[in-house]
Amino acid sequence: MTRNRDIPALSDEAAAFVRSLLIHEDAAILAFNKPSGLASQGGGGVGQSLDDLLWAFAKSNGKRPRLVHRLDLGTSGVIIAARTQPAAAFLSQAFAGRDTQKTYLALVQGILPRADQGVMDAALVKVEEGGRPRMILAKPGRKGAQTAWTGWKVLARNGNAALMQLSPETGRMHQIRVHLMSLGCPIMGDGLYGEGQATGSRVMLHAARLEVPRPEGGTLTLEAPVPEDFRQAAVRAGLQAGL
Repeated sequence: MTRNRDIPALSDEAAAFVRSLLIHEDAAILAFNKPSGLASQGGGGVGQSLDDLLWAFAKSNGKRPRLVHRLDLGTSGVIIAARTQPAAAFLSQAFAGRDTQKTYLALVQGILPRADQGVMDAALVKVEEGGRPRMILAKPGRKGAQTAWTGWKVLARNGNAALMQLSPETGRMHQIRVHLMSLGCPIMGDGLYGEGQATGSRVMLHAARLEVPRPEGGTLTLEAPVPEDFRQAAVRAGLQAGL
């Protein structure tokens, strides 16, 4: 939670927009259905971000909610922010300690696995290519390598396209995208790890469900329906039956 800062001006339109994304609100947690194209945080030439828009929920003393995890720019779906410092510490630890359960949906294209489900257990390492960071599979013993584990399940198939459900246990940068590329079927629309605009208008990855422990006890389950562009892409690929 950001403390004791002047509250920057936020237009009525921007405040209304971020409130329209709300899917859950309580004393400790705000949850949003982030659209593709809205950055989680600013920096690096990014315009307005979800983090900027959280000023709509700031208190008069300048304290405001803060994000406790991230989604890539092109990824849509569930993302949460903590409203208090204790909640932020609790939720950050929950993500770091793998006490959350994340479920994503992805439209993929390529050489599909013969099996209907499996696990990608392949370490990743960050590299710089042309000044742009990306992740690659790490060879055993590679310095900086991070363990990465993603469960996957094929929900629908049609030719070389599929709708897949992903359950990442770890939360490495671009983890799902790299693992699916390595599996032989990159996400449609992924310009960094796939064929980009030739297969989709954006990265067809959606954070559909998130289960997190509540600071006050119990579990909070959050779900976000797939956006229309994702649904239409599934229809065009003949995969709508899996949604």
